[in-house]
Amino acid sequence: MYTKKQEFVAELLGTLFILLFGAGVNAMVVLFNLGSYGVITIGWGIGVFLGILVSVRISGAHLNPAVTLSLVVIKRFPAKKMLHYIPAQMLGGFLGAALVYAFYASKFDLVDPHHFHTAGIFTTFPAVPQYWPGFMAELIATAVLMFTILAIIEYYVQEKSGWCAPLIIGVLIVGIGMSLGGMHGYAMNPARDLSPRIFVALMGFQNNGLTQGSWIWTQAVFGSLVGGPLGALIYEYTIGVKSR
Repeated sequence: MYTKKQEFVAELLGTLFILLFGAGVNAMVVLFNLGSYGVITIGWGIGVFLGILVSVRISGAHLNPAVTLSLVVIKRFPAKKMLHYIPAQMLGGFLGAALVYAFYASKFDLVDPHHFHTAGIFTTFPAVPQYWPGFMAELIATAVLMFTILAIIEYYVQEKSGWCAPLIIGVLIVGIGMSLGGMHGYAMNPARDLSPRIFVALMGFQNNGLTQGSWIWTQAVFGSLVGGPLGALIYEYTIGVKSR
């Protein structure tokens, strides 16, 4: 049994790893013109894979408020633990973004010295100007994510090969990015999107989707927080172990 402090640190570090590799690969593509969208999806998948490995033994590797909330909704996780899991995830996302920015700061000064057009390295933005398409893209993508995570975990636990699950979930992230990522960048995670968005806003990045009266930030946050529990409930009442 691990302490709250250990679980907090594990969730923080795991989420930090997601941003370190995810925002890091975005920076490579945008700031250095290296790679393509396919490379971006692989980078995010690797970040999730490593984030899970860092934290799964201690905290179970939620690394996402939408995942934590979903597990609470289907009664697979105690609600009281949300009080230290979600703050840890949000802080991890913020610190991960800060670390990527610190690493590439000198290149930002050359490519975008006034921080006018590079907030998208850290955050997601809709492909179309209307609100609901972006919101629904996040809702559906997160529902798919949560449904499939539960299926992966149950399969590999039953087959006694749970060590494969982090890798397959990383592949899942790549697949969602390649297939469902165009409409809103497949954030699926408030800690992956809102926390870095707060960081770039504090750093003075313009067009960040948070300040200046923008509501863009709500698409990823509320879309994922609705979509995650929806996907979990669909799984639970269709093919989940408890439904059999």
